[in-house]
Amino acid sequence: MTPRSAQDSDVLVIGGGAAGLSLAHRLTENGTAPAMTLVEPPDGPLRPAERTWCYWGAAADGLEEAVGASWSVLRLHGADGGSVTVDPAPFTYRMVRSADFERMVHGRLARTDGARLLRGTAESVRAVPAGTEVRCTLPGGRPLTLYARRVFDSRPLPELPPARTCLLQHFRGWFVHTRTDRFDPAVADLMDFRVPQPAHGLAFGYVLPLAPDRALVEYTEFSRAPLTTEAYESALGHYCRDILGLGELTVERTEQGVIPMTDARFPGRAGPAVYRIGTAGGATRPATGYTFAAVQRHSGAIAAALRDGHDRVPAPHGRRARAMDAVLLRALDTGRIDGPRFFTDLFRRVPAERLLRFLDGTTSLREEWGIGLRTPVRPMLRTAAEVPFLPRRSQPLARTGGNNR
Repeated sequence: MTPRSAQDSDVLVIGGGAAGLSLAHRLTENGTAPAMTLVEPPDGPLRPAERTWCYWGAAADGLEEAVGASWSVLRLHGADGGSVTVDPAPFTYRMVRSADFERMVHGRLARTDGARLLRGTAESVRAVPAGTEVRCTLPGGRPLTLYARRVFDSRPLPELPPARTCLLQHFRGWFVHTRTDRFDPAVADLMDFRVPQPAHGLAFGYVLPLAPDRALVEYTEFSRAPLTTEAYESALGHYCRDILGLGELTVERTEQGVIPMTDARFPGRAGPAVYRIGTAGGATRPATGYTFAAVQRHSGAIAAALRDGHDRVPAPHGRRARAMDAVLLRALDTGRIDGPRFFTDLFRRVPAERLLRFLDGTTSLREEWGIGLRTPVRPMLRTAAEVPFLPRRSQPLARTGGNNR
């Protein structure tokens, strides 16, 4: 017989990535929490490598302890070589490293009565009369069964839901140390379209300076399939050497990942008391791949709902945002709009603060209408008329990871 846990939970969170840690953080940030268990994979192949997450922030948000760097100036380079520099005030662009976030949340769990961390692999989740049963395997192979009133599951889906359009945001990054000072630590290069563009989709460089001689430099594509590691390395070498002119450098660490950009409908629940969170719950913004800010909002909404004694939680993104993203995603996939020009022109024509709120899905209908008029109107209208009639088809699995912006 499988042993029963000595301590059942009101809330059980599966997964120690951005979504699982964020929900545990929001449930404990007031110094109290429901009886809660966070189940994380043990050290080994199922445990994700260290990675970074970035987001826009405008005020104190409870993440200050985990924010390792921030930037108050953003820059884009167009494919034509021209650049646009913007001040996103009151926002700053903030980086959180997973190891720092993990230490912060684990420390809070240790200090909060009723909260605990369990290292184990969740094998199955099923409804039982009093709530939900989660069967786990502990390090060393010992089985353990946990019981909870509500389960929040951040594990990747076995397959993506059917979609009309599905692209992948895939990337590889180098943490570089240059021989001489090459970076301005106040300026983040959000998109640099001077890299060679693929036949389908778009590509850009991404530079987050950490010191005058250190930075995270990434090569990113929006396309239908990832590259080989050798192809990423070649693209990064070309970008660092021929476009950024960094000279002699040392690669201190790497990260790589794939984020699905899809208009699929992600179910919010997987059972009567089992909720999907993170990318599996639809937190990734379909047209940009941004995830971390939506995860924070969704985690806060879940924590507030649980404190109020109900389980009515809004989706990570509203219907209007999802509809706009479906149109933009389709327009990019069909090539009806030029991706590099589209994003560069938006930053040239729309106030930065408003555009960043639009990218995060927090603008008003009036603001979105004004932004829409600054896009290629005819191809966007043609695409908007087409999208509702497109069939949804099954999609290949896209494993996520890396820098969930």
